Amino acid sequence: MQISVKGRQLDVGDALRVHVTRAMESLVGRFFDQPIDATVVFSREGHAFRADITAHPSRGVLVQGGAVGDDAYVAFDAAAGRVERQLGRYKSRLTQRARGEGGEGEIVEAQQFIIAADEADESPVDEHHQPVIIAEMAADVPVCTVSGAVMRLDLANAPAMMFRNSAHGGLNMVYRRPDGNIGWIDPQGGPGKGA
Repeated sequence: MQISVKGRQLDVGDALRVHVTRAMESLVGRFFDQPIDATVVFSREGHAFRADITAHPSRGVLVQGGAVGDDAYVAFDAAAGRVERQLGRYKSRLTQRARGEGGEGEIVEAQQFIIAADEADESPVDEHHQPVIIAEMAADVPVCTVSGAVMRLDLANAPAMMFRNSAHGGLNMVYRRPDGNIGWIDPQGGPGKGA
């Protein structure tokens, strides 16, 4: 597994780098045989330290966790604990997906775009005006069940996720609602189906 340890306006010493590398190899290695990569970024928040972990333990699975502590070791250990709890909570689901149960495991490639925000001017809108695309990159759209999509949403700590529903093959989306619940958009199952 490739592990990157970085500091944002902060020097990461060799002892911390070794501690993080060993801990990440052990942590992710308990759940996945051949993890892909992990990145740990340390930064300062006032007088405290922040550690943010992003790991790709297998293709199509993203796990993120972060924490703040009095020193970098405490912050990292707390963030690693969060990642470990996420992986532990979903270990059985991840194992089922790896075995191919439930029609999950396929990935469909798609394009992801980041579009610049509109400028705050009051000029009239030109019909031919097109928004400026500031980033274009590949993105994977997993084929999975709704519960599998919710699991991936939680693991990635993301606000929303698009997926191809393994039950009917249509595109669906799950998202985190402001009230903390998870919303699910399924155009295939709506009342206007077939209309």
